[in-house]
Amino acid sequence: MGSELAHTSAGLEAEPTSRNMASSTLAWARDRFGSDLVLAASFQDCVLLDLATTVFPAIEVVFLDTGAHFPETLEYVEMVRRHYDLNLTVLQPFEDASAWPCGSSRCCEFRKVGPLNAHLANRQAWITGLRRVETPQRAHAPVVGLDGSRGLVKVNPLAAWSDQDMASYVADHDLLVHPLTGAGYLSIGCAPTTRPVSEGQDHRAGRWAGSGKTECGLHI
Repeated sequence: MGSELAHTSAGLEAEPTSRNMASSTLAWARDRFGSDLVLAASFQDCVLLDLATTVFPAIEVVFLDTGAHFPETLEYVEMVRRHYDLNLTVLQPFEDASAWPCGSSRCCEFRKVGPLNAHLANRQAWITGLRRVETPQRAHAPVVGLDGSRGLVKVNPLAAWSDQDMASYVADHDLLVHPLTGAGYLSIGCAPTTRPVSEGQDHRAGRWAGSGKTECGLHI
């Protein structure tokens, strides 16, 4: 399957624009996997959701409610859900999560990675909003590839999108914007471990600041 996915990914990368690539990627995933496809959304913005629901209105969207999100994020989730009439599934932390407070060593395992893995166990593919420009660890992410840790196909329609691509799409389509974006929160996770970033800083500099951590484990 690896060679097939690499061939598919290369073909999608050849699309003339980033928007064409994203739409074609989503259409390919819909046609290939149908109801065995899940979109995991952080609700930091709704670019991917806007694209995905245009191509596949009934796609299942999953949101990981860690119990530590900003109130503004939860309000935004509801706004976006209503706007797109999303087929939304909200996943809750594992029962033992209370033993690992937000920011502790196993917090993300119990609040994000474990619940998502359990939900994806009987699916064939999942869609993410991962972009190469976000971190060095994501710099070579394929548009379509094999998620070896889960045994699934991982689809990254926005992999090649720049920050300007994202901003232009939001403006062109007058999308709903997360309330904290204008306050300098350019990568929005849980409230205790997220802070705004200064001009010129990496978008994810405000995530787990000072800890050396850059990923929650969903994309490793």
